Amino acid sequence: MLTVEQRLRMLACPVGNADMVLDTDAYNEIDDQFAISYALRSPDKLNLRALYAAPFLNERSTSPLDGMEKSHAEILKLLKLAGEERPVFKGSGAYLSGESEPVESPAARDLAGRAEAYSPDHPLYVVAIGAITNVASALLMNPGIADRIVVVWLGGNALDWHDGREFNMMQDVTAARVVYGCGAPVVMLPCAGVVSAFTTTGPELTHWLSGKNPLADYLVRQTIDEASRYASGRVWSRVIWDVTAVAWLLNDGNNLLLDKLILTPIPQYDHHYSFDHRRPLCKYVYHINRDALFADLFKRIGG
Repeated sequence: MLTVEQRLRMLACPVGNADMVLDTDAYNEIDDQFAISYALRSPDKLNLRALYAAPFLNERSTSPLDGMEKSHAEILKLLKLAGEERPVFKGSGAYLSGESEPVESPAARDLAGRAEAYSPDHPLYVVAIGAITNVASALLMNPGIADRIVVVWLGGNALDWHDGREFNMMQDVTAARVVYGCGAPVVMLPCAGVVSAFTTTGPELTHWLSGKNPLADYLVRQTIDEASRYASGRVWSRVIWDVTAVAWLLNDGNNLLLDKLILTPIPQYDHHYSFDHRRPLCKYVYHINRDALFADLFKRIGG
C-alpha cells in the first residue's frame, strides 16, 4: 500500500520523460485522434509505450465489441499517417459485469504485465480517454499494479455539475468504481464543467494545421466534416476533449491546466458521486488554459 508521501509524489505532474500507455476508443469521435497525435508528437516529454483499443457503443458502432474493433483500426490508421510504430492491443469486447470479474483481452493482459516493471518512484502513466474497462480489468487481474501506475482518466462530469451522466462514465460505471476504489493514484479530468471549455472551430484548425503534414490535414478534415454533418448551416465549435488527459503529463509548469487534491470520490450507479473521508487523495483538474494548450497542440502536430 502506498504511503501518503508516495501518493503525493505520484500525483505530481512528471518532470522529464514519462512512460505512458494510451487507452482509447479512437473511432468514437474526432477528439481521440488529436490526443493520439499529441502523445506521438511529444517525444521530448512522453514515451508512448503502447496503445489499447477501448470498447464503445453509440451511433458509430453496433456493439461494444464493434466499437473496440473500429477503434483498433483507427489507431493503426493514425500511426500510419504519423509515420510511427507502436504496439497496439485489442481491448475488451464487453463491459464489466461485476466489480470482481475482469474482462479478458490482450490490452488488459498487456497492462497487467507491463506495469510490473514500474514502481512508485518510476510509475507507468495510464492515460484513459474512453470507457475504462481495460484498465479496471488489468487491475482485477493483477491488483499489485495499483502501486505502480498513475491513472489519468477523462471521465465523469465536474463535481458540481447538475447532471452526472457522461458518456465514458455511463458506459461502465462498474469499471470506474474498480479503478477509483483500487488504491491507484488517480487524476480526474471532468468533462462537462471543466474540459468542455476546450473548444475550437473550423477556421482556427484550418489556419494553424492545414497543409502542415498528412496527419494534420486528416485531423482538420475529420473535424470539419463531422461538424458539417451535425451543424450544417449553423455556427459551431467543437470540444477536443481527450487532448486534455495527455496534456496533464506535459503540465509541469502549470501553464496548460490547473488541478488540486481532493478525496477520491465514489462513482455511484445512479450517476452521482459520494464521498468517504477514509478514501485516499486524488488529483482533480478544475481549469483548462484553453489558448496555451491549443498553442502547444498546434505547434507539436503542425511541426
